[in-house]
Amino acid sequence: MIPTVHHLDLSDQRIDFYDEGDPASVAPPLVLLHGGAVDKRMWHPQLAAFPDRRIIVPDARGHGGSSDAEGEHRLVDDVLALLDALHLERVVAVGISMGGGTAGDLALEHPERVAGIVVSGTGTSEPEFSDPWALQAFGDWRAAEQGGDLQAWIDVFQRFTAGPTRTLDQVDPVVRDRIAMMARDTVVGHLRTAPDGTPVPPPAPTAVRDTWERLPGLEVPVLALCGALDGADHRANGRRLADAVPDGRYVEIPGAAHYPNLEEPELFDSAVRGLLGRAASRVS
Repeated sequence: MIPTVHHLDLSDQRIDFYDEGDPASVAPPLVLLHGGAVDKRMWHPQLAAFPDRRIIVPDARGHGGSSDAEGEHRLVDDVLALLDALHLERVVAVGISMGGGTAGDLALEHPERVAGIVVSGTGTSEPEFSDPWALQAFGDWRAAEQGGDLQAWIDVFQRFTAGPTRTLDQVDPVVRDRIAMMARDTVVGHLRTAPDGTPVPPPAPTAVRDTWERLPGLEVPVLALCGALDGADHRANGRRLADAVPDGRYVEIPGAAHYPNLEEPELFDSAVRGLLGRAASRVS
């Protein structure tokens, strides 16, 4: 099944999104938020996994079919604008990596709009890294970006797909190729260059500040759902998140790294259903 792409044109941006599931459901819709350098297509395995819910899956600015950033912006504000336009009062936000940080930001900035969150591959939108593997990968990724070498940029990015304990050829080729396709499309569709051909980085999102310090006041159920083969820092940030909030749980999915929803979708979906049950018990 190929999902229908919907478009929302606002004064300062265009948002492309999927709108799947049961539109008549009274349960809070799921909002699925993708990671950096990929797009809404990373959530295809989840589109039919929650038939009793409405499922909203947007492209972030500078990704997929959404417009590029032209100036100062916050990703959480873009999500809120979409929720307002669709008249969605309260949702469960599920995000991986960059999207996980945005899910947390939504709960911190607008707690009345969130019934629960699932965060994978990160802790908050202010992740902290000290592990040599992660620092080397991020450094090599920046170098490839500045050098304008698309294939090198994708190759480094795929280190996160495999994680520090596997080679890329040990990853399911369907998953590996899907990540590569989305990353390539992000660059081809959104990269801007200077007259001399050097890449021009897009305006970075404005950060939500003091996220770690604000977590003890986060009242909604939180699930930090990490791949067991993800980098040590990615998992440590998730565990820190779960430990910091009043109702937090930390779960690792075996056999998966940075994209557990793609590598182990049944385990991922089952864990998300557990969070949905916790959120429902709050209002029952």
